[in-house]
Amino acid sequence: MIRVEQQRTHFCGEICDPSLVSKRVTLTGWVQNYRDHGGLMFIDLRDRSGLVQLVFDPQTNPAAHEIAKKARHEDVLSVSGIVQNRDPENVNPKMKTGAYEVKIDRIDFLNRSKTPPFQIDQEDVSEEIRLKYRYLDIRRPAMYNNLFMRHRITQTVRRFLDEHGFLEVETPILNRSTPEGARDFLVPSRLSHGKFYALPQSPQIFKQLLMVGGLERYYQIARCFRDEDLRADRQPEFTQIDIEMSFVRQEDVMRLMEQMIARVLEENYDIKISLPIAQITYQEAMEKYGIDRPDLRFGMELVDVTDVVRDSDFAVFKTVAEKGGMIKCLPVPEGDRLSRKDLDDLIAFVGKYGAKGMAWMRVKDGKLESNIVKYFSDSIQQKLLEVTGARENYTLLFVGDVKKKVVYDSMANLRLHLGDRFGLRKKGELKFVWVVDFPLFEWNEEENRYDAVHHPFTAPKLEDMALLETDPLKVRSDAYDLVLNGIELGGGSIRIHDMELQAKIFELLKISREEAREKFGFLLEALEFGAPPHGGLAFGLDRMVMEFQGLSNIRDVIAFPKTQKGTDMMCDSPSEVTPKQLEELGIKVVEYRANK
Repeated sequence: MIRVEQQRTHFCGEICDPSLVSKRVTLTGWVQNYRDHGGLMFIDLRDRSGLVQLVFDPQTNPAAHEIAKKARHEDVLSVSGIVQNRDPENVNPKMKTGAYEVKIDRIDFLNRSKTPPFQIDQEDVSEEIRLKYRYLDIRRPAMYNNLFMRHRITQTVRRFLDEHGFLEVETPILNRSTPEGARDFLVPSRLSHGKFYALPQSPQIFKQLLMVGGLERYYQIARCFRDEDLRADRQPEFTQIDIEMSFVRQEDVMRLMEQMIARVLEENYDIKISLPIAQITYQEAMEKYGIDRPDLRFGMELVDVTDVVRDSDFAVFKTVAEKGGMIKCLPVPEGDRLSRKDLDDLIAFVGKYGAKGMAWMRVKDGKLESNIVKYFSDSIQQKLLEVTGARENYTLLFVGDVKKKVVYDSMANLRLHLGDRFGLRKKGELKFVWVVDFPLFEWNEEENRYDAVHHPFTAPKLEDMALLETDPLKVRSDAYDLVLNGIELGGGSIRIHDMELQAKIFELLKISREEAREKFGFLLEALEFGAPPHGGLAFGLDRMVMEFQGLSNIRDVIAFPKTQKGTDMMCDSPSEVTPKQLEELGIKVVEYRANK
């Protein structure tokens, strides 16, 4: 084994300074490429800062030249030599160091590499291979840059919160299982057979306890765990920028957090955003976009036409309207680009979201055309043109259903699908919006009871308190989400700190006093000892970095991620454990047979 005997003087990417010409430098790194031109030998040496070209001349240093001929991809080198200008015809403008090279007179192999499964500068590498050899994937400049920017963003957040009086406090990873909306990852206890810890889905309860403890301002770059179905922007273990504040109102939290986001963008991307960030109510978001995290980079807003088409002779729409359902229209500019086959494909597309069909009309010569226009009187057609704002070459797409959720889901995804197809969701454009005034409850038809939209500690709006007795579904909450380009970056709420109100919320959620004490006992007891008004928010750090880096896969901003099946291809986990380990935990594994 060869140890590092030459102390590195510079990083490879630093060999771009004219003042270094004719000076000796010592570099270390990996062999990216090598080229033997018969006489001169060239190696591109790479470290985390970039590449630099090394030159080995047999006329001036035959020993170093002979050693360099043995170099192969990903060998680890230590080299020393003199910086010189490249010949003008050999300058590489694509490289930061492309105007310079280092003429080497000493080379040491610090380690040799097997032939790697892919070249570090190769672009068309399957994600499966990249994840299996993640330590090699991290050597790629793009992957390194993602992790570097994640670090930079985290440091900006820490500085900002420190400047504003926040304390960074760690909360437990092993805790009791409490209902938070997703399945818990459970950890069996060796010392208490038959009992389990749960990994935290969030530090929610503990950060509220810290407010009771008088810290007033807390944050944590917190690891969280949720055993749920995965997708491109979701991982079973993820990181939150978790924040809680005492003696604040909703606006206080939102204003401070948007300042933090603005600082992150300005310091790390030289992007300035206008503050304050605009707000939209939950109800407005659903009515205009069909979703509570709207992408505002383009228009194409939905229009409710239920009342307009109620008296038409089109049986499908009449039936939906009579049964209290909803008919939404999506006006598509330049919709004449959609062929009949395209429209048939869109009917199948909305079917994936529960829609039983999709109707359409085109605007031609100022009039509506389609195979269903005959069922609509001239006055109804004119009203449709007015309420949708449709002009020449527009196409109107309609979905109606008795279940409003089906209409919202179908039209929201149809809007985004067409936005992608027509190139309206432009990369690099940032459209932030706060979504506020979420409902406090939603109705659970299967269990015939109310569910909390966020969690049972979310405070209702003071002006809606009377509705708790008369119409709970109309009660709005002091909850808020920050949305960027259709992605929820983070969300939070003002919490309930009054035990009398908390008891009322539990009653509406059909959580008995005994059940509440069992699930949340230590928090409820803490609220009885002078809990201050408090609220907070949590940003998804992984998702934030993904969006700011302009990526579509959350795994590209995590050093060692899991696949969509929750497996680690590099470590081959999850894995079986030994019988002795199971015996110590008092666990016996039985064959699992899924219900057929």
